[in-house]
Amino acid sequence: MSDLPVAVFEIQTYMIILRQLEERDFGGVKARIRGIVRCSGVAPNTDTQYRLDIYFLTHDSPTPAPLVDLSANTGAIFLPFSDLTTLVDIMRNEKPIYGHLRGDRPEWTSITTTNEPVGSGETD
Repeated sequence: MSDLPVAVFEIQTYMIILRQLEERDFGGVKARIRGIVRCSGVAPNTDTQYRLDIYFLTHDSPTPAPLVDLSANTGAIFLPFSDLTTLVDIMRNEKPIYGHLRGDRPEWTSITTTNEPVGSGETD
């Protein structure tokens, strides 16, 4: 674990979970979950494992605040269910992809790609 309030890791695997409906409490907010994408990977130049869960909520669900626990190397963000296909498309078609766990600014916890020239397509 780093003493910094930010952890960046390369996402190496992901798992998609679809549900009819799950209601779960996050800090007093009862979220209505339809899907989860669990992203796992390691920090560059280390063997430190990290996980970022992206919860996809029903249109009528309240949205919990992002969660970051750097002592456990985990985080969670909450998006509308309508964004699920966009994230899955990114996971399937971009490389590398990074998870950013922001203990200093949890609302900035994110998934990013690297800079690439417009129209370059994949170079694998």
